[in-house]
Amino acid sequence: MSTAKISPTKRNWKTVIRSYFQPKILGMMSLGFASGLPFMLIYSELAYWMRKEGVDLSVIGFFAWIGLAYTAKVFWAPLVDNLKVPFLTARLGHRRSWMLAAIIGTIIGMLIIAASDPGTSVRQLAIGAVILATSGATLDISIDAWRIEAAPDDEQTNMAATYVLGYRLAIIGAGLSYIVADFTNWNIAYFVMACVMATNGLIVFFIKEPPRDIRRKMQNIGESVEEYVVKPFFSFLTRLGGWTPLVFLLVATYLISDKTMGPMAKPMYQSVGFTEMQVGLVSSFFGPWPVIVGGFVAGAISIRFGLMRCLLIGSFLMVVTNAAFAWLSTVSDPKTAYLFVTVGADNLAAGFATTIFIAYLSSLCDLKFAATQYAFLSAMFNLIGKSLSGFTGVMADKMGFEMFFIFSASLGIPAMIFALILFLFGPNAAKGIRKTATQAEKG
Repeated sequence: MSTAKISPTKRNWKTVIRSYFQPKILGMMSLGFASGLPFMLIYSELAYWMRKEGVDLSVIGFFAWIGLAYTAKVFWAPLVDNLKVPFLTARLGHRRSWMLAAIIGTIIGMLIIAASDPGTSVRQLAIGAVILATSGATLDISIDAWRIEAAPDDEQTNMAATYVLGYRLAIIGAGLSYIVADFTNWNIAYFVMACVMATNGLIVFFIKEPPRDIRRKMQNIGESVEEYVVKPFFSFLTRLGGWTPLVFLLVATYLISDKTMGPMAKPMYQSVGFTEMQVGLVSSFFGPWPVIVGGFVAGAISIRFGLMRCLLIGSFLMVVTNAAFAWLSTVSDPKTAYLFVTVGADNLAAGFATTIFIAYLSSLCDLKFAATQYAFLSAMFNLIGKSLSGFTGVMADKMGFEMFFIFSASLGIPAMIFALILFLFGPNAAKGIRKTATQAEKG
């Protein structure tokens, strides 16, 4: 099977809009929801519930490490890429069988959490959270691989945009658990979320399994390691050559500005004097929609004007909009309009840049090793961003909010430089442009 699926890079606007209504792209929205829901139930809702039940902050902090499964997934991605799921693969195909198995795992994790009592013991809660995080990370691996294999390069931004939409809807959906918990309790809230996950998971039976290479059976462990682990990583070197370090630097730094400033945004709001009502209104109800709009704008623009040019634009927008938080930290009159403008602009830029970035990562992957390579790339930028975010409180305390946000915005400048160099001088492979079928045959 050829590793290329490329269609014309420029289309009229009617075709661009129509492309969003393809079954596979609509299915991507549902898969984005399935990907986002477990993540939110681990990072946000669980901590709130534990604190309400009187669990020590130190214990709650330790629970945050469970989320590292989303970074460590690179270590079992080769298994998801190559091993069959008993009973399921023969019926659903490779990618869909792993999706279904992972979704079942997330449901089991939510049900274990729903049956827990944090006030008396967190052991069962921890077991449920580990199962939920591991299954959620595995689900991400299979969804990312399906997205890369199911659509040609010039539709990857469309797929990424609908994925971001589904993910943001999951954030809103997870937020509804607070309302359920307020009327009942958190045990019922997690049970309801498990039911939501099960219902949404039915999408696996309606999407199509993408075609993929038939792998020959390995004869021994050494041969398996070479085929499933070594080859996927050396594939980058083969295709990117001497440009590999620069591409990896771009991947590692592209979202670092956004990830660094994020944890200090809400403490800054409180310090300036914004009320809970103002922050809740802007962040929870208004905030997700500019992200969604930015994602769909990215999908349309990239088809018309090219992925690499939009990647460069996205890096510039993130630096500018992140720096706007430095201005917000200095206002003496905390008007809601100031918060609307700053958060709206930042989320619009983030939606645009994240969608383009997902499409770029997808285009860097060889279709034969889609799950393994995408997990490696995503772990690369997540590890650095999450590592730095742990020190943001210390930095903001020492530097003050204004200088901290200027500093965090400046962290995005190297990515702008890397993107510009690749845009001007990089080969097609480093720009995320795969060979066409004809070019592949010519070598």
